[in-house]
Amino acid sequence: MDITVDPDGTVEWNGSTMACALGANGVTSDKREGDRATPAGCYPLRRAYYRPDRVEQPATVLPTVALDPLDGWCDASDDPAYNTLVRQPYCASFELMWRDDQLYDVIVAVGHNDDPVVAGMGSAVFIHVARPDFGPTQGCVAVTQENLLRILAECDETTRLCIKST
Repeated sequence: MDITVDPDGTVEWNGSTMACALGANGVTSDKREGDRATPAGCYPLRRAYYRPDRVEQPATVLPTVALDPLDGWCDASDDPAYNTLVRQPYCASFELMWRDDQLYDVIVAVGHNDDPVVAGMGSAVFIHVARPDFGPTQGCVAVTQENLLRILAECDETTRLCIKST
């Protein structure tokens, strides 16, 4: 079953509709690094990450990885590790995965621009925890932690994130 995201800021999943936050610049069919837009299309769910100091390991069939304070996600288009998990210290630009806020307490890495990775076509596209006010993301899909844990518990190996274009 697919997780369907509408550009109006809703997610349909397993018979329910829930609010979500999307990129500050909406949904795009031409995703680029740093454009602050959520990429349209259907993408597999790769793995779940979580903060073990804040939440228990999520129940899911997806591969699950406990984050570490030294984890980052490479966003340097010209680096060989672009759009992958890296460890600090790292020589190229990366996004911190161990955040002070709750946004990355639970994360699902989405299979956008990863098979193969193409320089400049966008990195770090996740489903993650939304801000309390559902403020915009950098290009991810964000839902409440409760809804994200529910999605993880109910998904299977074939579940995709399908983001409709405007």
